[in-house]
Amino acid sequence: MKTYKPTSKSRRQMTNVTYRGVLTESSPLKALTHGFKRSVGRNNLGRITTRHKGAGHKRLYREVDFVYDKKDIPAKITSVEYDPNRSAFIGIAVYKDGEKRYVVLPQTVKVGDTFIVSENAELKVGNRLQLRNIPVGTFVYNIEMKAGSGAKIGRSAGIFAQVVANADGYTNIKMPSTEVRKVSELAWASVGSVSNEEHHLENYGKAGRSRWKGIRPTVRGTAMNPVDHPYGGGEGRQGRGTRRPKTLWGKVTGGRKSRTPKKYSNVFIVSRRKTGKNRKSS
Repeated sequence: MKTYKPTSKSRRQMTNVTYRGVLTESSPLKALTHGFKRSVGRNNLGRITTRHKGAGHKRLYREVDFVYDKKDIPAKITSVEYDPNRSAFIGIAVYKDGEKRYVVLPQTVKVGDTFIVSENAELKVGNRLQLRNIPVGTFVYNIEMKAGSGAKIGRSAGIFAQVVANADGYTNIKMPSTEVRKVSELAWASVGSVSNEEHHLENYGKAGRSRWKGIRPTVRGTAMNPVDHPYGGGEGRQGRGTRRPKTLWGKVTGGRKSRTPKKYSNVFIVSRRKTGKNRKSS
C-alpha cells in the first residue's frame, strides 16, 4: 500500500494501492471502450432507487469479456490496466486467432502469461474449466450460475470461492460470504483468485475522493427532523426512541430476515452465510 506524508489532515489517513510496477498501460484500448451514462442510483423514470449515489468523475466503459465463448484457443495477456468501473485489474487477452478482449485478471498473472478456456485445460491460474473438472479445495473466480450464462460470481478485487464437493450433477461452492451453494457442474469457472487484493485496505482520506467516486454523503437518522426519519427530533442527541431499529420508511431492520421465504434459489443453498459473531469463528 502507498502512504503519504501528513502534509494535510486528509493526507495523514490516505492510503492507495501501489500501481507503479503493477500496471503496464495508462490508457485503454480505444476499440474496446465506449462512453456510457451511469445510472447513479436512478431507475428508468429518473427516480432515486438507491440513495447516496450521484455525480462522480466521467468514465469510459471497458468491454470486459465475462462469457469466454472462445473455447480451445490459447490467449496471451499483453497488458495490466486499471478499470474505473470495477475494483479488479483488467488486461488485454490476445487470442491466437488475433482477436483482442479485455478480461478480469487473477493474482500472480503478469504480461506474457497465457491461459486457455477448455474442458481439458491444465489446472493452472487463469485457465477456465467446467466445475466438474476442478478438484475439491481449488480456489476459483468468474463463476457462472448456469452453463454459458457468463461469469456472475467472484469478480471483485481479491475475491475467490472454493470448490467444496462434486455430486449429483452439481458442484458445491463456498462463496466469499461463507454461504455454500449448489451450482451446475456444467458451469464454467476460472482457476485462482481475483487481482488487486489490497483494494479493501484503501482509505480515501477525505470526503472529496468519495465524491469523485460518485458516493454522496449519508446523513444519520437521529440528526434529522421527525418528519424525515423515525429517529428524528428531540433536543440535543437522543436515543432511537423506538423498540426496534427502523429504516427511513419505518420498516424493521437489524436482524430481521428480508429474504423472500419461497425464493426460487432456496433449493440451491446448502448452508446459509454466517453473520455477526458466527462469521468471526469461521
